[in-house]
Amino acid sequence: MIGITAYGAYIPRARLNKQAIADANAWFDPSLNSLAKGERSICNWDEDSITMAVEATRDCLSALSDKTVDSLYLASTTLPFLDRQNSVVVSEALNLDNRIRTMDISASQRAATSALISLLQGNVSNNALLVASEHRRSKAGSRSEMLWGDAAATVSVGCSDVIAQYLDSETLTVDFIDHYRGEDSSFDYSWEERWIRDEGFFKIVPAAVNMLLQRASLKGSDVRHFILPTDQPRTPAALAKKLGIDTDAVVDNQIAAVGVAGVAQPILMLAKAIEAASAGDLILLIGFGQGCDAILFRVTDTAAKCAPAVGVKGALACRREEHNYNRFLSFNNLLERDIGKRAESDKQTYLSGYNRRKDLLTGFIGGKCRECGTVQIPRDKYCVNPECHALESQDDYRFADKTATVATWTADRLTFDWNPPAYFGMVEFDGGGKLMMDFTEVEEGKIDTGTKLTMHFRIKQFDTQRGFRKYFWKAAPES
Repeated sequence: MIGITAYGAYIPRARLNKQAIADANAWFDPSLNSLAKGERSICNWDEDSITMAVEATRDCLSALSDKTVDSLYLASTTLPFLDRQNSVVVSEALNLDNRIRTMDISASQRAATSALISLLQGNVSNNALLVASEHRRSKAGSRSEMLWGDAAATVSVGCSDVIAQYLDSETLTVDFIDHYRGEDSSFDYSWEERWIRDEGFFKIVPAAVNMLLQRASLKGSDVRHFILPTDQPRTPAALAKKLGIDTDAVVDNQIAAVGVAGVAQPILMLAKAIEAASAGDLILLIGFGQGCDAILFRVTDTAAKCAPAVGVKGALACRREEHNYNRFLSFNNLLERDIGKRAESDKQTYLSGYNRRKDLLTGFIGGKCRECGTVQIPRDKYCVNPECHALESQDDYRFADKTATVATWTADRLTFDWNPPAYFGMVEFDGGGKLMMDFTEVEEGKIDTGTKLTMHFRIKQFDTQRGFRKYFWKAAPES
């Protein structure tokens, strides 16, 4: 048996109230008020498709008893680097074995489901990870700004402890252009919604689904969870009716709570469906974009016993309300700000030095002394214990999964920060080790000495002159 063995999800904490978007743009387009119900997830300034992918995959790995990984595929149309394998950065941040296969998959909203089919039909000996992550930019005051959201989700494919058995799949490849983004464009260009629905969803999807159900000797009414990723709120139910699927089986796209997360949406909804399913339920997953992928799963009785630490429910619950539309525009570089002279220093990353300290900078690896057991970060030649000072005695010790406590903290409005004030301070890790760290996701008045912290892989700096971004780990108040 092959299928899904675990899942994980990540949704940024910040949720922008849609009414704030509509109010800011009502002078130009009052019709946006019709879309202003609920909220959408938005990345913090130090989040992107890589950092979200790390978070979602950490959640997925938390549900795996055997964490041996063969491969990691990263699907996204918003990868930070065009010529640097983004999936390798994710892999190293997770401290996975460097002998695994990594791959970036992009250029279509169907990227994640196509990659998933490849893994399900491949020769998987251990866990194969598929992570889909999306941070799409949209024009100010647009329909997509109201309906999209940022998120990531990960599934593991394997043959042991399967929670959703793979039954079969069908793919139709059709160059149906509902939207596109050229190489010199920052934003998608979309065509008319009704045409997309009638000529795209209503014609291409049924052709693939009917072939799949016929081959599996199933009817539409057998499907208990129907996943159609789209920002058209009425289309999934209409299409379900056309396919003979009960409309109660339609998995909500969470447009009012998160927004549609592009390539990540089908995997996020698959995780949500498994989370809510009962043993024996059939899940029909659709990927739409230049054709259609249709994938059938049957949930096993193992699913209820293998929930991740967070999951979709936990990610939805971990939220912070945001009403400042200008902050959202700023974080997405949709307006040109005067960032002041303190931000004008050169942020060049010396790649040779970066390469020497990758274990610390990407993997967040410190050291543990074999002689006395003292833990320290960063790792050094000598043990920091004054009663030991052993030379070359430290084994790798991973800090990314450790909790910590605020020892000292500062909120600095003189230091440049994309979201002032800049919070930083001394962190004491549970189990030993101290480090001066930047803080993220801090709400004013909600941090103090003794506050519990968790570690998160985030953007440290942007080198806008050379198009590079530097990552490091930051501490966030425990949610």
